Amino acid sequence: MSESEQRSVARAVRDVLLAADPVTKVMTARAAARDWRLGRLVHAFDVAMPDRPGRPERPELRPPAEMPRRGKAGSARGRIALLHALAHIEFVAIDLACDLIGRFGEGLPAAFVDDWMRVASEEAMHFAILDRRLRALGSGYGALPAHDGLWQAAEATAGDLLARLAVVPMVLEARALDVTPVTVERFEQAGDPASARLLLRIMHDEIRHVAFGVRWFEQLCAVQGFSPHSHWKYLVGNHFRGAVKPPFNDSARAAAGLTKEYYLSLAAS
Repeated sequence: MSESEQRSVARAVRDVLLAADPVTKVMTARAAARDWRLGRLVHAFDVAMPDRPGRPERPELRPPAEMPRRGKAGSARGRIALLHALAHIEFVAIDLACDLIGRFGEGLPAAFVDDWMRVASEEAMHFAILDRRLRALGSGYGALPAHDGLWQAAEATAGDLLARLAVVPMVLEARALDVTPVTVERFEQAGDPASARLLLRIMHDEIRHVAFGVRWFEQLCAVQGFSPHSHWKYLVGNHFRGAVKPPFNDSARAAAGLTKEYYLSLAAS
């Protein structure tokens, strides 16, 4: 197939975004990452990304304040609710990675696509294994309501790549590094080591995802003449509705390159 006949990377990630069925989205994301890795996609941006990605009929999406309580920590109901919430985060994270490529990739090197295609593929894998675990526990993705906070963060940063990197990998995904060790301990204490192992596996990958965000943020700040630490604080203050608060998993954050110079003073303020 000639280059002129090849599909663009923008069309590949747009297909992922438009897929509503979870299985289809997972398969489309992994196929896009594979096609990019094998040189089957042209580094071209010839289509716009949708304002909102495709979503299945279930789960019902509610505002965060209207989400039901998850149940007692360690109970079967509570563990299923937590796994469902994590599965939804991973499902939306597939779209976040693809939107990052399709919305902001033009003019950036192919290495940018390399990194975020890998993220999209890994988020798809994370969703699949969490959904499989939910099914083993007698539930499944869509059985409970979920909130749309992650995609709202994407909408809030749709016009600024540095803001997207500052908020999504460097705040939201970094927060997952903070809370996962406690969650793992909770599952182990509840006699569910299988779920605990899945979460540790996912956290290992998420350290790399945060690292990609930090690296590209710092490279682009250097190009544009910004101080990374001060500009990150400015962007978070203007584009993130929540708070950056402890406790922090300082070792996991440091492994991702997200040093204390970024977040400690913002948390203190």
